[in-house]
Amino acid sequence: MASLRYKKLVDALAADIRAGRLAPGLRLPTHRALAAQEGIAVVTATRVYAELEAMGLVSREQGRGTFVRDIAVSAGHGIDQQAVATDVVDLNFNYPSLPGQADLLRQVLREVATSGDLESLLRYQPHRGRPQDRTSIARHLGRRGITTDADQILITNGAQHGLAISVMATLSAGDVVAVDALTYPGFKVLAHAFHLDLEPIPTTTDGPDLDALEKLCATRPVRAIYTMPTLHNPLGWVMPATDRTRLIRIARQYGPLIIEDASYAYLVEDPPPPLAATAPDITVYVSGLSKSIATGLRVGFVVAPPSTIPSLERAIRATIWNTPALTTAIVCRWLDDGTVNHLEAQKRDDAKTRQALARQELAGLPLVGHPSSYFTWLPLPDDARADRLTATLSRHLISVTTAEPFTTSAHTPQAIRLALGSTDLDSLRSTLRTVRRVAIEDAYA
Repeated sequence: MASLRYKKLVDALAADIRAGRLAPGLRLPTHRALAAQEGIAVVTATRVYAELEAMGLVSREQGRGTFVRDIAVSAGHGIDQQAVATDVVDLNFNYPSLPGQADLLRQVLREVATSGDLESLLRYQPHRGRPQDRTSIARHLGRRGITTDADQILITNGAQHGLAISVMATLSAGDVVAVDALTYPGFKVLAHAFHLDLEPIPTTTDGPDLDALEKLCATRPVRAIYTMPTLHNPLGWVMPATDRTRLIRIARQYGPLIIEDASYAYLVEDPPPPLAATAPDITVYVSGLSKSIATGLRVGFVVAPPSTIPSLERAIRATIWNTPALTTAIVCRWLDDGTVNHLEAQKRDDAKTRQALARQELAGLPLVGHPSSYFTWLPLPDDARADRLTATLSRHLISVTTAEPFTTSAHTPQAIRLALGSTDLDSLRSTLRTVRRVAIEDAYA
């Protein structure tokens, strides 16, 4: 009987939220108040809210309470790449493209078609990639400050696949992984899939709070540290060299592996050396060329300590067998002839232009980001609701991301991330003007 009453309460609240009788952003009664109001136990009230949260109808924030979610915005918005209507401006994902890239592809396809090794592209490749392709990537990494042997490189189907095989090869269910309190959503997805225990580390203006990291490593068996030292997603900071040195010292003292994600590092000119350059024996370096060339060309790479190579190679075999040979051949030709260097330089300039445009059109708002980044972070006042702002922007045919997909701590900040690289500059300018107007009306009024 009690179970039936509890289910009826869940159904009633869900119906009220879906019908709009409980408005988006409304703070619901505390667990204790709901229990007293409905004549149920506090533990049952907690269960009611937990079910509503699992249904995507409410969000719970530590220290603030339980709020009605704006269900016009999917709970997974910003994690799962959902279809965006053709009339919607996508500031949710980045897929920057430069004029002339299609012509470059046509040219290289003709070159590959007339090359002497075309027949070899029809066969299975070595799991970690052909030696000549790994040598091309090693030369490319040398320009990023990493001196490595081709034998320590594995070619993957993009950086996300590189992260996936790194997790599969080096971690087990239940392992503790230190991550930033705001981090890349793709790693959160992997952590959930492989049942990792993510421990959030507070962030400062230019990196993780290393005092908090050291305290965590001293008190819990941290198996890995996942970090983006050069152009953090979503906050855009670049970790100073002194902090990199201290992070490596902490890792050496307490034993966790470092997983260094450098997917956006190409956008930063003259950054401090990668962690993998200083501590190659304890660092798995993951990056790729999808963002710097084109998102449809899924080529990534992992540079790893020799002891981990066999496990990483097995993970590639278990997931994709090998990266498609034709795609790899195209990318490595562009690495060797300087096309990649040229595209990366162009995209750095393009990102700077877009970031400057964002600063101009969103003047007066507290933006957080790097001057050559393809995204910017907009914190909102404590009493504002990011899901409500996101829903309002959606009605203006603008798609953005809240902080929820990036959050690993109990408290989700009220903020949105704006991806700047997926529309032309004129459209971006007018869209950002709308974002500023709506944000001021909705969140800063």
